[in-house]
Amino acid sequence: MIESIKGTLGKYADFSGTATRKEYWTFYFFYLVSMFISGFIGGLLGIDALSNIIFVVLLVPLIACGARRNHDVGKSGWFMLVPFYNLVLLLTPSKPSNQA
Repeated sequence: MIESIKGTLGKYADFSGTATRKEYWTFYFFYLVSMFISGFIGGLLGIDALSNIIFVVLLVPLIACGARRNHDVGKSGWFMLVPFYNLVLLLTPSKPSNQA
């Protein structure tokens, strides 16, 4: 799980290629947990900007991973603009890789 998150952060702004279902949803879960924890800590300390900073830092990798996930299921990255399309991605299996 940690390797998947590191891999996604390593491809910070790479909108080409593919991302497996596991990679996408692992990073999405990491994003939600990070936002929750930063909001909680920011609320305790009275720092409203903390969750905003985490949001800005993780927004580009989240969008890039979503675009790569769309490529994995044979769609354009622009399909992320379609509401509820993430549910389709959840149910669509990855294409088999041609790598040995």
